[in-house]
Amino acid sequence: MDHGRPAPSLRAGFLVLAVLHLGHPSGLQAQESTAFVLAGHEVAIEGDLGPFALVTEISALEDGLEVAQIRLTSGSPAPPPSLSLTWSMPAHGIYGQWTTAARFDKALGPDWGMTAVSSMLARHAPVMALFGSDDGNRLTFAASDALNTVVTRAGVREENARVYAGIDLFTERHQPVTHVAVEVRFDARRVPFSEALAGVGDWWATQDGYAPAEVPDLARLPMYSTWYSYHQSVDAASLLKEVEIGKAMGYEAIIIDDGWQTLDSQRGYAFTGDWKPERIPDMKGFVDDVHERGMKVLLWYAMSLMGERAEAHPLFEGKYLRYWDGQSAYALDPRYPEVRDYIIGTYRSAIQDWDVDGFKLDFLGFFVATDTTVLELGEGRDYASVNRATDRLMTDVMLELRKVKPDVMIEFRQNYIGPLMRKYGNMFRAGDSPNAAVDNRVRTIDLRLLSGSTAVHSDMFMWHYSEPVEEAALQFLNILFSVPQLSVRLEDIPEDHRRMVTHYTDYWRRNRQTLLDGRLTPRSPMANYPMVSAATETRNIIALYDDMAVTLHSGHGVDEIHIINAKASTRVVIDPVDPLGAYGARTFDVLGRQVSEEPVSLSRGPVILDVPRSGMVQLTRVND
Repeated sequence: MDHGRPAPSLRAGFLVLAVLHLGHPSGLQAQESTAFVLAGHEVAIEGDLGPFALVTEISALEDGLEVAQIRLTSGSPAPPPSLSLTWSMPAHGIYGQWTTAARFDKALGPDWGMTAVSSMLARHAPVMALFGSDDGNRLTFAASDALNTVVTRAGVREENARVYAGIDLFTERHQPVTHVAVEVRFDARRVPFSEALAGVGDWWATQDGYAPAEVPDLARLPMYSTWYSYHQSVDAASLLKEVEIGKAMGYEAIIIDDGWQTLDSQRGYAFTGDWKPERIPDMKGFVDDVHERGMKVLLWYAMSLMGERAEAHPLFEGKYLRYWDGQSAYALDPRYPEVRDYIIGTYRSAIQDWDVDGFKLDFLGFFVATDTTVLELGEGRDYASVNRATDRLMTDVMLELRKVKPDVMIEFRQNYIGPLMRKYGNMFRAGDSPNAAVDNRVRTIDLRLLSGSTAVHSDMFMWHYSEPVEEAALQFLNILFSVPQLSVRLEDIPEDHRRMVTHYTDYWRRNRQTLLDGRLTPRSPMANYPMVSAATETRNIIALYDDMAVTLHSGHGVDEIHIINAKASTRVVIDPVDPLGAYGARTFDVLGRQVSEEPVSLSRGPVILDVPRSGMVQLTRVND
């Protein structure tokens, strides 16, 4: 049956309790509003509540950080009303905005063309951060509901230089309910915007039913992907050669992308849905061969799609959400138990019959109701809501697969990277960025900011084989703070390219605890993060993507400081704000060869070092 999600548990320290009964006489459609104060901001709630009563409870977590729970209850089932939470604030020090959809455009638009993001289960996340030129948080606001559509928005009004912002709830058609609850979180603390976003990710992870999936260690190790290197033209013999070379270079799994399941090479999905290994007929034998060579195997599946020419297509007549015109495929409707059983059974069989180690699950965004979708039980549907049925499907996928293989790996790709997706999968990959180093950098850093312990992977990095090795290396160095996914033909790349990849893969593996688990500090989001650092108590790794000084404070006075020169010039400027003492500096080129060694004092003003392009300098503290 289709049940409403229980209200998230409340926290201690309630400051305000407001109970409002704003139902209207039959036929009256007036908009009612009320207001409450959250983290110093007066928030108005607007909407026609109809038969619902509204309760708002505020809890203070710490100075400048508060949560409001908004509860709606009705004596009889009814669709919840659309609600808008709105507020404004002076644009003091607000430099830009961060959302999961911002990518290269983190500017804050005018209020007549607001920056707005629509999020739901399989699309983006309900959060927006307003930040300053100092990378500090001005206000980060988020909603707890990652299942249903939520709109977060903000814009500057020209007439008064105020930022007008809002969160819109229950904006899509919804099945009737008697109760529903949503929490809204305001963080106005003066902390780095990255810290505020990390706090939102941690908050989501504590919501009922949102606990993230466990991440096997293998999901945090470099992988090879077939997509950019082979596209659909995969074959077992060629891939085994890649496996042998890749394993020697430090790669631990191969992701077989689209193509293994069909002989059709038109890049469409007309034959999708049967999942027979037409290009690798002896899939079990192939997987065994890969395992013998010390690597794991993940298979790609278009989770929601059923091609019109697939053998299984007639089995699901009347159980589709939409037709994808131009791709000759339908989107399955997960509200039918036989649809869910077919999908789950397909993946279970792949593990049981072929011994695969995980899945790259694509096209989850097609599990969405259309304007004509009947949001009711009956006619074989055991859920009225497409979102709740998808949640049930994805929850059961992970539960069932773990019964067979407890350390199964599940990869999802931007933009289905919201907090509920962490429950279903343990790998998030950046969106498509072929030969686009800066895009891959921005996407991976954006993913890292909300993903917590979930393994964040780069999009497959690739390059033209005739590029100078220093240029090719930039594709790797721009994804340094994520798990590398490589997609070139390893047999075909030049020898110096292979040496470069081997060197930096080895460096990444030796330093992955710092790169993945250290305190991540991305600088200047408006400038696409030209400097990023990750620090532990003993090591600080800094990647420079543009000419800017590396400022170091006493808190950065760790035993080792690595500076990666991922920019065009060889000039690296270090500016110790506080005296840090004496260090020994060793400089390496793009292939990992040491080219110099010298003492460096980080106590008496700026230091200028010559570091090869795509090379690095490693500073080691000299003990007195």
